[in-house]
Order: sequence, then structure tokens, then C-alpha cells
Amino acid sequence: MKRSSHTTTVALGLLLTVVASLAAERKEWVTFTNCQYVTNKDDDGDSFRVRSGTNEFSLRLYFVDTPETNLRYPDRNREQAEHFGITIDDTLKAGARARDITRDILREPFVVRTRWASTAGRPRYYAFVEVGTNSLAAMLVAQGWARTKGVTASLPGQKSKDFSERLAVLEAEARQKRLGIWAMAVDKRTEIQTR
Repeated sequence: MKRSSHTTTVALGLLLTVVASLAAERKEWVTFTNCQYVTNKDDDGDSFRVRSGTNEFSLRLYFVDTPETNLRYPDRNREQAEHFGITIDDTLKAGARARDITRDILREPFVVRTRWASTAGRPRYYAFVEVGTNSLAAMLVAQGWARTKGVTASLPGQKSKDFSERLAVLEAEARQKRLGIWAMAVDKRTEIQTR
């Protein structure tokens, strides 16, 4: 019974993600320039508050997932720990570091592109963030502070599949170079050999 409930929860979560993604595809893109990062207690590496002129809102990056900074979502914490090959305690430390890196990258004004598609749960909007000519999502993955996962969208002139594939290559390179969170990962082969 417990497994059936978990399967139903996972299926419902996937359905909500697909519906949010499809809804986002139908809306027009809105671009905010000269945005500023606004520190908030719920910030993490892929979700944070921004201000553009008199507008202030919370956003969630498309395509990527950084570790959580708290234990509010234990299943997600466990999944992130397994993905990166680290402990749950280390995911929390990595989440705090990813949040700090995002804040540092966004010290300079940046651009936000959104379709006002809201996330499930907290009131946040999916968005692309660009710092100069660089995608924040790509920067976080390339530095090893995020994994390729989450809701996707196609920007005008850019297919979501192409961007996803680019992020997958960046993640593989960061993992191979042991950058960011990957530096914390325990190599299972080494661990077995030292026993």
C-alpha cells in the first residue's frame, strides 16, 4: 500500500510538471532587464527573489536543480544525495554553497525571461536568467553546483532539447573534473578498494 501511494505521488508530480511546462509554452515571453537579487530566507541556488524596477517576485530556474538548503523535502534531499554520491548532510552544505554562488553571480544586474508559469507549491515563476551572454543555469551546472533536471522550455530561436543536451555535456564535464558538489562525491570503487 505504501509503495502504491508513493507511485501515485510521483505520477501526480510528473503530471503537474508536464501541465506547468505545457502552460508555459502557450504564454508569451516577458523580459526584465537590469534585475537585482533580493535576499530572502527561502533562497537556494535555483530559486530566489528578484527585483526589476517596482516589480519583485520569486523565480525558479528552468532545466536545473541545486541541492536543498533544508530538510523540508526529504525525498528530494535523498534523491539529490544519491545523484551526486554524497550524504544528506553534504547536500545541505552543497545547497548553501550553491545559494551563495548564485547570489555572488547575481551581484551585477541580470536579465530574467519568464512566461509567468508558476511552480507547484511555493508561489514562484519559472524563468531563464542571463548574466551578460551566459545562462545562470549553464554556469551552475558547469561549475558543478547543479544537476540537469526540472521543467524545460524553449526560448525563441533555441530548442529545449538542444539546451538540455548542452547542459548534460556540461554536467558530465563537471563530474569528470570533480568540480563543485562532485568534489564531495565518494568514488564507490575507491571506497570498496580501501576496505
